[in-house]
Amino acid sequence: MARRPLPRILSSGSAQIARSREIARTAADSATDVLHPLITVSRGLRKLAATARAKWAATPKERRGPTLLLVAACVLVVALMPYGPLLALVLLMAVAAWLGRERPVVKTGPDDAEIARLKGLYEALVPYFSVPEDPEPLFAHGGEWSGAFGEYAFDEDGRLTRLKIAYPPYFTDGEPAARARVEQLLHAKSGRGREYRFDWDEEGNRLVMSVLPALPTTIAAQRFVTVPGETVLGFTDADAVQRTVPVVSADGTEDAPAVVWRTGPRSTEPHLLAVGQPGSGTTSLLRSIALQALPHGDVLVVEGGGTGEYACLTGRAGVLAVECGLSGALAALEWAAHETERRLIAANRARQAGQPAPEDTRRPLWILLDRPSVLGHLAAADGRPDPQELLQVPLRHGRTAQVTVVVAEQFDSTETLSEAVLAHTRARIVLGPAAPEQIAAVLGARPHTTPTPDVPAGRGYARLGTGPVLRLQVPATPDPYDDATSEAHRQAVLDLLPERSPVTAPPPPANPPVITVKSPAPVTTQDTVTVKTPAPVAAQDAVAVKALAPAPAAVTSQDTVTISAAVVETAPGPAPEPAPAPRTEPGSGPAPFHAPVPAEG
Repeated sequence: MARRPLPRILSSGSAQIARSREIARTAADSATDVLHPLITVSRGLRKLAATARAKWAATPKERRGPTLLLVAACVLVVALMPYGPLLALVLLMAVAAWLGRERPVVKTGPDDAEIARLKGLYEALVPYFSVPEDPEPLFAHGGEWSGAFGEYAFDEDGRLTRLKIAYPPYFTDGEPAARARVEQLLHAKSGRGREYRFDWDEEGNRLVMSVLPALPTTIAAQRFVTVPGETVLGFTDADAVQRTVPVVSADGTEDAPAVVWRTGPRSTEPHLLAVGQPGSGTTSLLRSIALQALPHGDVLVVEGGGTGEYACLTGRAGVLAVECGLSGALAALEWAAHETERRLIAANRARQAGQPAPEDTRRPLWILLDRPSVLGHLAAADGRPDPQELLQVPLRHGRTAQVTVVVAEQFDSTETLSEAVLAHTRARIVLGPAAPEQIAAVLGARPHTTPTPDVPAGRGYARLGTGPVLRLQVPATPDPYDDATSEAHRQAVLDLLPERSPVTAPPPPANPPVITVKSPAPVTTQDTVTVKTPAPVAAQDAVAVKALAPAPAAVTSQDTVTISAAVVETAPGPAPEPAPAPRTEPGSGPAPFHAPVPAEG
């Protein structure tokens, strides 16, 4: 039997109903937009009426009569004033509109997704914060999470940004391993890729976890406001240090919290060790330290990698040498050891004589050694001593002699560091991505934050002596000769470099030197005269010396005796202490010990 079609009015009724609903919804929305001011004023008048009714109900009966009289007097005054009723009406409408405005809904608690996240985190902490012997456990499977979590905050993505946890007193919060397990769990459950800080309150049995913002990377190398003997290693969190330094960044001028390293005779951390992965920024750290040290001291750079990262310092005023080869590095470090001993002896003699230390012993000397493991490997292959052995004297006596040693090495070569380097470098820095165990092995303590796997160059941790572990961001100090360096950073480094010191050779003498001697005794031309000379004399030079023996021929005090250099002999005996070579800037400290040695192939 064939089906008969439905009547047209029934088949098209649903479409007409939907169309009618859409028209009605549009009309309602339009009416709401048009009547929105009236709705707002009506809502405000209703709130005013409710407030007046509540005030009238709260007024005692004996005071209602005077209150009515006062209100009537105010109404009468307003009515008699010019434009009084109009102004009163406008004021009433304005107050009603202000009270009737739509206010944003204040969130008073977590939503369903946030509650589910808190419950999951609570269940995950049960094995760590509970024992079977506890009759009333704070953490139990299926328990109430609100009793353990006091404070919590979420970001716009629904991830935790702050959480305060109350844990039972029997938890072993004094053991680093137990605390590390809880921190690792919270880091994994709260979301990876962010840096969390954990503050343990052992007295109150509280743990506060908070998400730290990333340290700014917009601060480049510049002249920091410090005194001689202070070096800005980098910048950290505002609540971690008590000192700020005015800096110029890409966002403008600001006061940034700085990690300041103090060196000198009264420093408790006179030497520094920086460890990191390749490309982590240890070389930039050494460049930054060198640029800050040059205005007040001399710098000796020994580069084991041989990549030419310090070529911008070659020939600059205050830079004694930049050595890249093994022979030059050994000679440089040997000179540094002798210079340290000379400073100690000179300062000791001055103290015994009751005089201040000489000026050349008070000028700081910085020894920057980058990648000593490479030089040690080359020295072992060539049968020469390890360059780190020459650092024992500067490391042990550098604080008294104003000598500071900075060593930079990579994680894969830390086992090659000598005992002297590890024992005397009390200031430590770790840069680049590293596991908490690696950071603790270098700094001697675990950081209070969770390191992230991806960090920019120059980001890491610092610890000065026995102080706390601080987050660190080294100011950007790239190689200005590198093509990948931005123009702003290149110019910033070039502006801090001192002028190049000119190296000029003395002109040869025009005539042979002739010395006039005054001798009370006569000499003969056959006598052989012995003189002490600090330098060899050419055969063509003519030298006049003081006579040591009488001669039959009389010579007056004004006579000049010329003796051929062929008959001059050098008397045996101890040679005098050689004077330091002349410097470009007089009185600026010890002179370079030798010319820079080219890098070995």
